[in-house]
Amino acid sequence: MINTMLIQLTNQKAVGLLHEMEELHLIKVLKETAVSAKPKLSDTYKGMLSKEEGEKLTKHIKQMRNEWNSI
Repeated sequence: MINTMLIQLTNQKAVGLLHEMEELHLIKVLKETAVSAKPKLSDTYKGMLSKEEGEKLTKHIKQMRNEWNSI
């Protein structure tokens, strides 16, 4: 029975445990990736504005761009 799982490690100690399990032939590590600790900017600010505030901001930005382009 072969199952493939994608996991996210929340503690660096888990890497060592996974390698030990691999040495015992319990699992096979297919790929190791280094993920940036810095979150994406869109994830950082997602949900910060309500829908109404977002619409007001978008309208204001469009107005400012129109004013800038008319100069």
